[in-house]
Amino acid sequence: MALRLVQVNIKAQDDSALGRFWAEALGWSMSSEAPGVTNLEPAGFSWPDPAAFYIDLVAVPDPGTVKYRAHLDLATTSAAHQAELVARLKELGATPADTGQGDVPWTVLADPEGNVFRVLEPREMYRDTGPIAAVVVDCADPRAMARFWDQALDWTLHEVTDDHALLRSAAGTGPYLEFRRTSGAQTGMHRTHLDLLPDPIDGKEAEVARLRELGATPADVGQGDVPWTVLADPEGNEFCVLGRG
Repeated sequence: MALRLVQVNIKAQDDSALGRFWAEALGWSMSSEAPGVTNLEPAGFSWPDPAAFYIDLVAVPDPGTVKYRAHLDLATTSAAHQAELVARLKELGATPADTGQGDVPWTVLADPEGNVFRVLEPREMYRDTGPIAAVVVDCADPRAMARFWDQALDWTLHEVTDDHALLRSAAGTGPYLEFRRTSGAQTGMHRTHLDLLPDPIDGKEAEVARLRELGATPADVGQGDVPWTVLADPEGNEFCVLGRG
């Protein structure tokens, strides 16, 4: 069996409106599997094609509007592309955001519901990721997070230091998963989380048991009776192991 990171899940006040922003920002297609859920897919791919990465936006009553522990980094191919992308995102409704970044080569923005993200300067390592360079998770101990997630996922650990850890699909496709050391970790339920897909999907319970042996713990975010299982990693970041609906 294998377990892979298949998508990022974002809680939204208006999933359809926020979905339109991100679909236009990324050049992806948009659909809906159920009321209150908006699905975003790269052009030419259908979930759960393992060659692609996806975004789900789910409506909740009060998602909040602060910088949460997980955010997206967007890739660019040149300085001109970075400037053009920032301008286009602002036209779509993004606004400048100050997270104390100071004088840096990337641009920090917030989407129309306040989710902070970054538009990176051109970096060679992200030249083949597609529009999303990385899903970034703030943490206290990147080395400990790398140990857990390297064993949890069927992904490759590329780099680990005291300040950050980088993983990516073993096939070398899609965005990186980055854990970045940050002080003052957020507590409480997180607005953005990771969704993991077992292969085969009927192996969910075995994967959940394996993850708990690695240090994951059950998490209650009010999910009720659902086909997926909500867990938290060793630093309390919720994630879902998807099952058959």
